[in-house]
Amino acid sequence: MSVEHELEELRQELRHVKDRIAILDCVMNQSRGHDRHDVELMASVYHHDGVDEHGPAVVRGPEYGEQSNDAHASVFVDHLHNITTHTCEIDGDEAHCESYVIGAMRARDGKSVYLFGGRYLDRIERRDGVWKIALRRCTLEWTMHGDTSLLASGAFAGFIKGTWDRSDPSYARPLRLDETPVERW
Repeated sequence: MSVEHELEELRQELRHVKDRIAILDCVMNQSRGHDRHDVELMASVYHHDGVDEHGPAVVRGPEYGEQSNDAHASVFVDHLHNITTHTCEIDGDEAHCESYVIGAMRARDGKSVYLFGGRYLDRIERRDGVWKIALRRCTLEWTMHGDTSLLASGAFAGFIKGTWDRSDPSYARPLRLDETPVERW
């Protein structure tokens, strides 16, 4: 094998790895934006003509953040979207991904939590060198209901509490122990 051939193989492998990382970052940033109600971050992961289908709601991707945040805020006080299994098939400038998601949503009553299991089925496209979602379809596989009243018991006093905006400590740069303001339970 020639050095040139070996270098070309390495370039292709590196391109694939960089693409996989960029695609996974896209998927993860959508979930992070969702959980912080960061509309700008959520919109940034969709192409301008991208589409998001969550049940009966089919909206343009860049508008999904506003619509979703309003829907979530009407019934929940907080939520976390956890991406678990992620597969990705890349074919040139198009990738098809399946990402399992477990969502935990705490209801406004302060006592109930709902767990949802489903998948994001994504067609992600590289345009102008950037990977973004062209189409997302969300499945729902299972649900559970639980009790979160333990949070109000004082057992978790002092733990940091997340916020639905950029005041969440995850945005602090640099993150500092004594200088980053936080809400606590």
